[in-house]
Amino acid sequence: MNVIIEPSWKKVLVEEFEKDYFAKLVEFVKSEYKSSTVYPPARFIFRAFEMTPFDKVKVVILGQDPYHGKGEANGLCFAVDKGINLPPSLQNIYKELKTDLKIEGNINNWGQQGVLLLNATLTVKADSPGSHQNKGWEEFTDAVVKVLSDKKEHLVFILWGKYAQNKGINIDETKHLVIKSPHPSPFSAHSGFFGSKPFSKCNEYLELSKKSEINW
Repeated sequence: MNVIIEPSWKKVLVEEFEKDYFAKLVEFVKSEYKSSTVYPPARFIFRAFEMTPFDKVKVVILGQDPYHGKGEANGLCFAVDKGINLPPSLQNIYKELKTDLKIEGNINNWGQQGVLLLNATLTVKADSPGSHQNKGWEEFTDAVVKVLSDKKEHLVFILWGKYAQNKGINIDETKHLVIKSPHPSPFSAHSGFFGSKPFSKCNEYLELSKKSEINW
């Protein structure tokens, strides 16, 4: 199947695109975009991959679903474009960043520096959270995590919340740093996300691994 995705990703995921589940997923997603309002805009489905080519990945942050409100989802987990009100989880990410590194961050600048902002499910129906779960996206993004773990070394995987931690269960922790904490959602941020210092821990590991730090 000729999937339009950044070339270095296409090379390492080529076998995935030939599997039956992916063909079914493509048909489902196409039909949803024709019949319903779906986020993100179709051109942004693989935006995280375009922004962070396979050979440039240093850090992986795993999310769950795209935002399901109008204008929010932009193809990058937890992120919204400039001019959109910050969702509560992103507000808390920025609060922790300010506490951790004493800086004001911009999540939309992270991808170009090697931070793959990957949702487990890459599309969602408007105002219907979880509506595109269990259609094949999770199998695809599991393959993404596996190929990163298998083919690269000294990555940092940042797993916020139980969902992301379960998705990262097969990451080889002998080769990579896995940072785990509760989710930045207002429902769980005070249970251990605040004070977890993921950004400084990440940069310390990158420095030890002779890689450039992220300018969060």
